[in-house]
Amino acid sequence: MEELDLRDIIDIITKRIWIIAAITIFALLMGIIFSVFILDDIYASSTTLIVRENRKDGGSVQLSDINLARNLVGTYSVIIKSDRVLEKVVTELRSDLSLGQLRNKISVRAEGNTEIIRISVEDINPETARDIANSVARVFINEIQELMDMDNVQIIDEAREQSSPVKPNVKLNIAISLILGLMLGIGLAFIIELLDNTIKEPDFIEKQLGLPVLGVIPEIE
Repeated sequence: MEELDLRDIIDIITKRIWIIAAITIFALLMGIIFSVFILDDIYASSTTLIVRENRKDGGSVQLSDINLARNLVGTYSVIIKSDRVLEKVVTELRSDLSLGQLRNKISVRAEGNTEIIRISVEDINPETARDIANSVARVFINEIQELMDMDNVQIIDEAREQSSPVKPNVKLNIAISLILGLMLGIGLAFIIELLDNTIKEPDFIEKQLGLPVLGVIPEIE
């Protein structure tokens, strides 16, 4: 295919518009069906903890105490998803989940450069997500007291059951399906045009081959 200018591109898209439209509509329908009827609704629930400076003498809080608490956030985030904690969560909830399955449902992060830890849980059942989040927080606090002999973690907010799912994002999936459908349709239109080596216009012979046109056979309806 010779180098295309803007007019050629528009002509190709216009000529193959039915292919582009068909593929786009198909991709859009598949995105809707997949998002609405196939993917399970996923609910999220989270609880927040605060790591305090571990002071028992009643003295004033020093900057070093705050920095120590912030440094402990990283350590605590690892312990929260440890086998030691998760095994007791499974026992407490009488769950059939394996430790790997349970760990995959849990995410732990620090809230910015603070002493606050957020434990989030995703599950197809909003009650299960809430129960796991609260259980992980309780078990973790108890284990920290045994492991490190520290009583410096408190629950700020307990997890609550959420009525709205966080996944799938139907609008986003539909938008992605629409864009992919357009891209595939336009790409296929150009591939078909590239593979089409038939001569459709007399000008092509004169411009590309440098040969004179001796005659044109008219279309017969």
